[in-house]
Amino acid sequence: MEQEFDELMQASDIPAAQVAVDNAEEYDGKGIALVTGAHAMHDTYSGFLPALLPLLIEKFSLTNTLAGVLSLVYTIPAVLQPVIGFLADRVNLRVLIVFAPAITGLIMTSVGIVPSYSLLVVLLLFAGLSSSSLHSVGPGVGSHFSGRRIGRGMSFWMIGGEFGYSFGPLLATTAVGIIGLTRLPLLAIGGVLISLMLWFAMRDVDTRSVKREQSVDKAAFLSGLRKVMLPMVLLLVTRGLMAVMLSTFLPTFLRWQGASLGFAGAGMAIAGAAGVVGSYLAGNLSDNFGRRRTLLISILATPVMMLLFLHTRGWVQVVFLMFSGFFGLALLPVMIATIMEYFKETRSFANGIYMALNFIITALAGVLAGRLADVYGWTVTFTIASVMVFMGVFALLLMPRDGSSAKTSAE
Repeated sequence: MEQEFDELMQASDIPAAQVAVDNAEEYDGKGIALVTGAHAMHDTYSGFLPALLPLLIEKFSLTNTLAGVLSLVYTIPAVLQPVIGFLADRVNLRVLIVFAPAITGLIMTSVGIVPSYSLLVVLLLFAGLSSSSLHSVGPGVGSHFSGRRIGRGMSFWMIGGEFGYSFGPLLATTAVGIIGLTRLPLLAIGGVLISLMLWFAMRDVDTRSVKREQSVDKAAFLSGLRKVMLPMVLLLVTRGLMAVMLSTFLPTFLRWQGASLGFAGAGMAIAGAAGVVGSYLAGNLSDNFGRRRTLLISILATPVMMLLFLHTRGWVQVVFLMFSGFFGLALLPVMIATIMEYFKETRSFANGIYMALNFIITALAGVLAGRLADVYGWTVTFTIASVMVFMGVFALLLMPRDGSSAKTSAE
C-alpha cells in the first residue's frame, strides 16, 4: 500500500495532452464559450430547486426524505444518458444543447406555483430529461473544441455549470423576495432568449465523434470501462453525500442552523462560486501536474474543510464554506477530463454512462442524506458526508498506469 501511494504522488497515469478524435490540436475559445454559456444558463434554472426546497417543504408539509425524493425524480431521466450519448456520437444532436436552457427554464421557474406534489414530480421528470440531454452531449462537444487542452476545456464546462448552479439559488431567492413566488415564471424569458441565440450560433456544431467508416473496438471499450470508469464510479460514490450537502441540502442545513432564507441561498452561491475557481484551477493544473495527483489534493483537503465549516460559526464558517466548495467541486472537471481523454472516439457515449451514474448516485445520496437527517440530525449527516470523501483515496489506486485509450477500427 505504501508503494502504491508513492507511485500515486510521483506520476500521473494518463498523459495530460492527447489529440482529439477529429485531430484538432488548437483550443477553440469560441466553441468552448458556446457550450459553457449553454451549460451556465441551464444550470442557473437547475439551481432553483434546492433554493426553493425549504418553501416546498413548508407548502406541501414534506419530510426531509420526501424532499430528497424530488432530487431523485429530477435525475431519473439520467438513465437515458448512455443512449443519448451513443446516438450523439453517430447523429448530430446539437438541438439537445440548443433547447435545454428554454425547456428547463420554463419548468423550474414554475415549481413554486404547482398546486400538488404529484404534478411537481411529473414536471421535474421532464426537466430532468432536458438536463440529461444537455449533460450527455455537452462535454463531448466541449472536448473536441479543447484540442490538446482537455483539462482546460472541461474546467470551463464545469465553471459554466457551477456558476449557473451557484447563481440560480441567489437569483431564485432574490426574485421571490422582490416579485413573489407566483411571478417567478417571468424569469424563464432568459432561457428562451439564450436558446434562440444558440440556435443560430451553434448551427455548424456537430456532436458526432465516430466516422461512418469506423466502428468501436468493443473489447477495448469494455476494458476502458473496467480500468477507468470503475475508479470514477467509486469516486462518485464517495463524494455523493458531500455533493448534496454542499448543494441540494445546503440552504436547508443553513436554515436549520438559524440562517435567513436569503443567507441560505447566498451560502450555496458562496460555495458554488468558490467551486468555480477550484474547477478552473484544477482542470488547468491537471493538464500539467497530472489527473490523479490533482484528484488526490482535492480528496484530502475537502473533508478537512467541511468539518471545520461544520464546527465554526460566523465569518469563519463562511471562509471554510468557501474552501469546502473550492476543493470539493474541483474533483469534477478532472474526472470528466479523464473520461474524455481515455475514450477519445466514443466520448459522448462514455460521458453518457459517466453522467448517468453521476446523476443517479447523487440523487440516491440526496434521499440517503434526507433520511439520515430525519433519523440522526444534520450534524451527523454532514460528518458522515465529510468522512466519505476521504475514502475516495482508495479509488485512485485502481486508476490505470498507461496512456492507452479505447480505439476505433475500420470496418
